[in-house]
Amino acid sequence: MKTNLISRTGYLKLQQELDHLWRVERRETTEKVTWAASLGDRSENADYKYNKQKLRQIDRRIRFLRKRLEQLKIVDYSPQQEGKVFFGASVVVEDEHGEQRSFTIAGPDEIYQRDDVISIDAPMARAALGKQVDDEFVVQTPNGPKLWFVNQITYHFTR
Repeated sequence: MKTNLISRTGYLKLQQELDHLWRVERRETTEKVTWAASLGDRSENADYKYNKQKLRQIDRRIRFLRKRLEQLKIVDYSPQQEGKVFFGASVVVEDEHGEQRSFTIAGPDEIYQRDDVISIDAPMARAALGKQVDDEFVVQTPNGPKLWFVNQITYHFTR
């Protein structure tokens, strides 16, 4: 399951990536492919093969981003969210042993290369949705159910 929600900041980052790939990376790689092809025999031309493969990867990512950006729904902060865990919330939770974790609930397209963000599709996020400070919730883990308590909820949306 992949939810089509994203923060405005996350959406802008994907748009910037698409723009950079289209205007910079693709143009430079196309020039390299053209140059390498002009050298003659393409069967033994490493520059040609490498850049042709790179161009295919860039085009694949461009197609994915264009399609994905059309599917996404931007979620902006609403004052009605205050005090409860919803999309975009930064949450501090604690288990029954006193171990604390903090995370921000974001869309699945925003979680890569970040340790402080979890997808809204993650079991922890799903279980915490709608909870308030001092509420408890249970997350099903491979080792069995685990109890968590909500200690803090904040929102940091940019407007």
